[in-house]
Amino acid sequence: MKNPLTPEQLAALRELDACTMANAIESFEVRLRNEGFTDGTLRCFFPRLPPVVGYAATIKVRGSAPPTTAGLYPQRTDWWNYVQSLPAPQIIVAQDIASRAGLGALLGEVHFNIQRALGAVGIVTNGAVRGLPTAEALGFQIFAGSVSVSHAYTHIVEFGTPVEVGGLKVNSGDLLHGDQHGVQSIPLSLARQIPVVAARITAKKQAIIALCQSPEFTLEKLRATVAHKEI
Repeated sequence: MKNPLTPEQLAALRELDACTMANAIESFEVRLRNEGFTDGTLRCFFPRLPPVVGYAATIKVRGSAPPTTAGLYPQRTDWWNYVQSLPAPQIIVAQDIASRAGLGALLGEVHFNIQRALGAVGIVTNGAVRGLPTAEALGFQIFAGSVSVSHAYTHIVEFGTPVEVGGLKVNSGDLLHGDQHGVQSIPLSLARQIPVVAARITAKKQAIIALCQSPEFTLEKLRATVAHKEI
């Protein structure tokens, strides 16, 4: 990837909550306001953890049914090289394409530790996860559709290809941001400008909130303030 963000630029993006991030991105009018983020089918498992920002490592998994031949699906490790080939930090984006998505979990206690060692900071999946205490202790954020007690027959089908989870279309290397509100993609061309724009939008919102909490509040002042403020 050419020109990945510096640690300082990534840190500035992590300072923003998801709603402020969405407001900032909307101001550039580079995409429709009803796309670029996950829907309510996924939930954030550790809402008290700070926002995560990282580059998408995309994988497709399947595993609700056993293989048609004897034995188990082979354990793949080549996708670890793929994850590490991306700039750090990474966010694993796993689309479960099984007929019963979420029956089994690919990532659990062992995989959380492996991915954390490779530089990943979280996972986004329409499928299931397990080993929640381990993930939380590692500060490894989870956005998932469900949890499962078993890995069932879950295995890697492919990696590095486009995926879709929770209504969000993700390509390998996309920049993602996530917190308790959900996950969204950050246009790389805008990433360096977003913190400045976000600060300006936040200042305008705070002016409205301050008026609402002021003893000087009137509807006339509110309308005058809102007329010049971007919410």
